[in-house]
Amino acid sequence: MTLEKDYLKICQEATSLVIEVGRYVREEFGKVGAIEIETKSRNSLVSYVDKGAERMLVRGLSAIVPDSVFLTEEDTIASKPGACRWIIDPLDGTTNFLHGLPVFSISVAFEVEGEVLIGIVFDVMREECFYGVKGNGAYLNGHRIKVSDTLYMEDALIATGFPYIDYSRLDSYMQVLIAIMKKARGIRRLGSAAIDLAYVACGRFDGFFEYSLNPWDVAAGLLLVEEAGGKISSFGGEEADAFRGEEVVASSETLYAAFFELINQAFYP
Repeated sequence: MTLEKDYLKICQEATSLVIEVGRYVREEFGKVGAIEIETKSRNSLVSYVDKGAERMLVRGLSAIVPDSVFLTEEDTIASKPGACRWIIDPLDGTTNFLHGLPVFSISVAFEVEGEVLIGIVFDVMREECFYGVKGNGAYLNGHRIKVSDTLYMEDALIATGFPYIDYSRLDSYMQVLIAIMKKARGIRRLGSAAIDLAYVACGRFDGFFEYSLNPWDVAAGLLLVEEAGGKISSFGGEEADAFRGEEVVASSETLYAAFFELINQAFYP
């Protein structure tokens, strides 16, 4: 497949679409009744807002890159092979959304021949759009962003996501959590991995770790962290990949060694 538009142009058009869909999500905030909530699996919820936002994204992104294929959380379109693929989470933080907590996002990544080249994360309620194109840096509402320059865990604010489906590694996770509580300035759990990674990219968080993740949770955010000068990996130290692993460590280059050591020692002693 030959792209007629360059990736910067694709990112610009996709970003405008994501912001538009975000307006729909924001307008529906607080309107979803209990009867309109479906349970996909334990602790995994979905509403008409997730599905409606996903359909809007699929329709709009198909127009931006004709013949592209999709990997989506809500399966409103069948997944199939293709050279150009969009990876979509229409509402990352659905539980927050349904409980009236104003922390949730839209995450969109664009992959070409297996490589993510564009990442967009829209923090819906704050109307903050993070975006980046591989090799061209990361931005927040038009301003270049970079990871923090924090050197020591004692000065670090760390983000994480609590296990909610896979508890098989809970002992190791709690070991890391306790170590961070004792060593770091603070730890936060917002409930949207996409926002967590975007906040690492702009320096609000110094690091992030989580396991049992899906590609649509992190594909866009991982690109943002890298383009903002950060470092990402698996808990074992391998290169982080949204499609080959479910665990992510992300931080500034300056903090990575100390942060990674805490996690690696607990999960791979």
